[in-house]
Amino acid sequence: MIITRSPLRISLGGGGTDLPSYYEKFGGFLIAAAIDRYVYVTINRPFGAGIRLKYSDIENVDTVEEVRHPILREALRMMNLRTPQIEITTLAEIPSGTGLGSSGSFTTALVKALYAHRRRLLHSSEVARLACEIEIERLHEPVGKQDQYIAAYGGVTCFEFHPDGSVHAKPLSIEMDTLFELEDNLLLFFTGFSRSAGSLLQDQKARSEVADPEMIENLHYVKDLGYRSQRALEAGKCHEFGELLHEHWEHKKRRSKGMSNPKIDEWYELGRRSGAIGGKLVGAGGGGFLMFYAEDRKNLRQAMRDAGLEEVRFRFDFEGTKVLMS
Repeated sequence: MIITRSPLRISLGGGGTDLPSYYEKFGGFLIAAAIDRYVYVTINRPFGAGIRLKYSDIENVDTVEEVRHPILREALRMMNLRTPQIEITTLAEIPSGTGLGSSGSFTTALVKALYAHRRRLLHSSEVARLACEIEIERLHEPVGKQDQYIAAYGGVTCFEFHPDGSVHAKPLSIEMDTLFELEDNLLLFFTGFSRSAGSLLQDQKARSEVADPEMIENLHYVKDLGYRSQRALEAGKCHEFGELLHEHWEHKKRRSKGMSNPKIDEWYELGRRSGAIGGKLVGAGGGGFLMFYAEDRKNLRQAMRDAGLEEVRFRFDFEGTKVLMS
């Protein structure tokens, strides 16, 4: 039996510039952090022939072409199994549609597990590349590369996305005291709204492909915010980073009408009045988790609790996608 796990993630700056529709023309940059909330994949070889899949649904089929789950189907097709005899089970600590990159985490964990099952080792860059191939090239999902790469690498990492499709990863160069301060002062609260990122990202993709001036200018600005966030954190200026988060959110909301809603705006302003320096919705927008940077954590937690929002506490993950048992 093979068991793998892959971390979920939060975006710290530059999110949105990892979509091919943008970086293939202008290059992208962002900072992301893996967190200790995980997606797990187990693979076993059962006695009987066939493909057995257990996720939010259960599938028992004879051939890869019969598999309904698109990511599972394409991953199995990519492995080119001659006589399918495999059982795959998945489990996530936090459900999909919450903005923490669960699809990319699932795909990287699946790729890692399938290759480990075949006794083949993969570098983190290969795990991420193959996961992107499945989601972006094979399934044509309107998603970027951030989720797959931060899940594969782990840590607090800067990514440069080049027009030729290559990706350069480099750990954010910060002091340990700054890392602990950042980890302590970032707080996640679930809004109760789950959503599919597809519609928002499809709009961004379509507008970027036709070089919509407003969208391109917005993404240019957000990329610059990513670089400014990098400089602030590497200089140990976490308070300045919190202010940049607020600036980022104000520009992110202008990217699409569905990015926020009146209730989310109300909670965000409550957070700002209750000790948060800045924050934003994590992921494509429209729901999921509100992330705040707050030095007055006690007051913020009380305000969010009174508003009915549940906090999910976390620490950073520095292992990335890994095999737990083989």
